[in-house]
Amino acid sequence: MRILLTGSNGFIGGRIAADATRRGWEVVGIGRAPQPGVPVTHYLQHDLAHPLPADAVPGPVDGVVHCAALAAPWASPAAFVAANVEGTRTVVRWARDHGAPPLVYVSSSSVHYRDENQLGLTEDSPIPPDDEQINVYSRTKWIGERLVARYPGPWTVLRPRAVFGPGDTVLLPRIVEAARRGVLPVLEPAGGPVVRCDVTYVDTVAHYVTQALARRATGTYLVTNDEPVDLYRFLFDLLDRLGVRPTVRRVPVQLASTLAGAAERTSAVLLGYREPPVTRFGVSVLARSKTFDISRALAALGAPAVSLTEGVERLVAAHG
Repeated sequence: MRILLTGSNGFIGGRIAADATRRGWEVVGIGRAPQPGVPVTHYLQHDLAHPLPADAVPGPVDGVVHCAALAAPWASPAAFVAANVEGTRTVVRWARDHGAPPLVYVSSSSVHYRDENQLGLTEDSPIPPDDEQINVYSRTKWIGERLVARYPGPWTVLRPRAVFGPGDTVLLPRIVEAARRGVLPVLEPAGGPVVRCDVTYVDTVAHYVTQALARRATGTYLVTNDEPVDLYRFLFDLLDRLGVRPTVRRVPVQLASTLAGAAERTSAVLLGYREPPVTRFGVSVLARSKTFDISRALAALGAPAVSLTEGVERLVAAHG
């Protein structure tokens, strides 16, 4: 098989390239960097906010994986639209004009999120309308899903949750940095309830992507490691193993959210959307339970490729 992989230099994209290579597939990577960050068969430097030239990709492909995205808790709305909406539009158009091969889109479980506890979410759980999405990132990923759903060829949407592992630049590094500054806010009430959440090791996501192509799965799938954890117990154990021992301070959720909102407004108005120390989305992630029923993925794509325990071991080993 020969696949086109966007975002091949990214955290998840690089793992998809590696998984595809282990299967013996050829990988044509697309990224914005001048050179490929991982071994691929061919590489194209291109910003997907702009159309792909018709002859940009050498030869036909048997599948397309769209993994490129702006995955950040904070940036200007225009940046999210360019990367996550226009970038997806570019890929869908190119694939449509080149034989409509199977298309796999790496979306996000955040399209389901509300600022409340949500347990046992499924692919059929209600999705907030655009103006009620939890942040601009989730809104643009949901718009991207709707673009993919209009694709004339076979398509698959994967919605991973809280992806972690070596090379992560979004999730764990922000938590570790806050802990290393000395204080990690705990947004879980002292009297409960405990914050429960699903997390996903990066190689599990990558394997589910290639499985979707290999098994010709279509439709939408939530993907996690299918091992919900008590969030703060999981985080404190991981931080301890990484040699980080923060002071713990409980903070009322409403206070944290109010402060985060003020920081966001200051960033947007005065600081050119420089990322604030905390965002309202970040507060919600640390304060609200989010668990998922991935029965559909288990039936169609199989069990997670890497257990949660093994994923943590790999992460700790990588930090040496």
